[in-house]
Amino acid sequence: MCTGDSFRNIVFSALETYNKTRSPEAVARITWVDDEKMLVKVEFEGAFCLSCGVRDWVEDYMYILRSMGHYAELVEYIEPGDNEFKRVGVFKVEPCRGGG
Repeated sequence: MCTGDSFRNIVFSALETYNKTRSPEAVARITWVDDEKMLVKVEFEGAFCLSCGVRDWVEDYMYILRSMGHYAELVEYIEPGDNEFKRVGVFKVEPCRGGG
């Protein structure tokens, strides 16, 4: 449900939901927020990196935002290296625009 929360409150609330539902296989943390461009960069770490469908674990953050009534899109997906158990996603978020 869409509320009048600030952009930062929205992305951190989605982060809290993500970690509650995906931990311990995946744990996410926000590494930067651009309030003007409404972008958020999230780092995902955990054993999920060893499984199939790794990108799905990152996209789940986008779907959580959409379920909250906000438009969200994964605009960049970063795989740091073969020996690193993390992935990074950059998301464009438009509060209260709808979950599409």
